[in-house]
Amino acid sequence: QVQLVESGGGLVQAGGSLRLSCAASGRRFNNYAMGWFRQAPGKEREFVAAINWDGSTTYYADSVKGRFTISRDNTKNTVSLQMNSLKPEDTAVYYCASDRYTGSTHLDRREYDYWGQGTQVTVSS
Repeated sequence: QVQLVESGGGLVQAGGSLRLSCAASGRRFNNYAMGWFRQAPGKEREFVAAINWDGSTTYYADSVKGRFTISRDNTKNTVSLQMNSLKPEDTAVYYCASDRYTGSTHLDRREYDYWGQGTQVTVSS
């Protein structure tokens, strides 16, 4: 069993920044890639960013590339998402998730088996 707990969401003006964190417990955190996804009202949950098991490789959705940065600290079992230059279209519930498999990093939400409860990010114009 894996528990993922997100924090750091909130309300921010366009152009501002937020940092999301996700604390993991349960299985060996550093064996698995981690991802951030988001879901806006009426839309499907979409990929935002992912990071491989040791933090050496990262992936981003085109919509956030250059603005968001994913990182992890395997000594603290945490993964973070630094979000800069936020736009109103970034408004969504953000979820962290753990990849289903070791040794690979997926961008498809169906390949993630454990999810946090989500944290709301609202960007006002």
